[in-house]
Amino acid sequence: MASKAHLSPSPITYLRPALSWMPLDLAQLWAYRELVYFLVWRDVKVRYKQAALGVGWAILQPIMNMVIFTVIFNRFLGVKPDNGIAPELYPIFTFAAVLPWSFFQGALQRSAISVVGNANLLTKVYFPRLIIPFAAVAAGLVDFFFSLLVLIGLMLYFHAPFSIHLLWLPLFLLLALVAALGVGLWLSALNVQYRDVQQMVPFVLQAWMFASPVAYSVDAINVSRTWQILYALNPMVGVIQGFRWAILGSNPPNMLILVSALVVVVLFITGLFYFRHMERTFADTI
Repeated sequence: MASKAHLSPSPITYLRPALSWMPLDLAQLWAYRELVYFLVWRDVKVRYKQAALGVGWAILQPIMNMVIFTVIFNRFLGVKPDNGIAPELYPIFTFAAVLPWSFFQGALQRSAISVVGNANLLTKVYFPRLIIPFAAVAAGLVDFFFSLLVLIGLMLYFHAPFSIHLLWLPLFLLLALVAALGVGLWLSALNVQYRDVQQMVPFVLQAWMFASPVAYSVDAINVSRTWQILYALNPMVGVIQGFRWAILGSNPPNMLILVSALVVVVLFITGLFYFRHMERTFADTI
């Protein structure tokens, strides 16, 4: 009996209703990092399972976009690359924009439907819900890697110079990733309540692409400084301009990139808080 008296009491767990605005608790993402890896790997395998070309689709799609933009915009419409870039390098000029855009487009499409697509997982086991859109965006890095190899091959073929600016590429890739994640957090949470969101995303992305300097140069936006800053509220303006500067040395970072980067940060932070605010209703709504 004496020995039992010295036993420490069992810990008590208190169950309380979730707050209306829950803390982010991002440390949990690291604690569940193995689940992130599993979901990323599952997404990649499912996407290319029983596909004749496999990961070849990750290469074919940006190449086809480059060819179409080169033929229509450069050959037929006479669109030129940035000042200081040789006209014959227009294919690389376009591919340098298609590269981050393809990553952003794919990541946004996957993340927007990620929560609804994992409804069976959400209702059976607990884990940080933020992992789902995070994994959906991170899965696009696999496609980006193969497309990057194509870019290197194009630069060798067209004799484009390799500069030290390429070391900045990971930073602008991170900016594209955070942009996709910020918008994806908003859309994935909204899609749980309003399924129209997943129908709207392809249309929005199509319009968004033409509102971004993918096939044309930022220099072609010949408007006042105020309108250029408003144009840079599109986060992909800064991402694409950063990629082109890192790859071809055109249009060094300026106020437009800073404006786009600020928008990306705002989208990411507000998306995190909105997603955490809505996640307590996911299991009931889905």
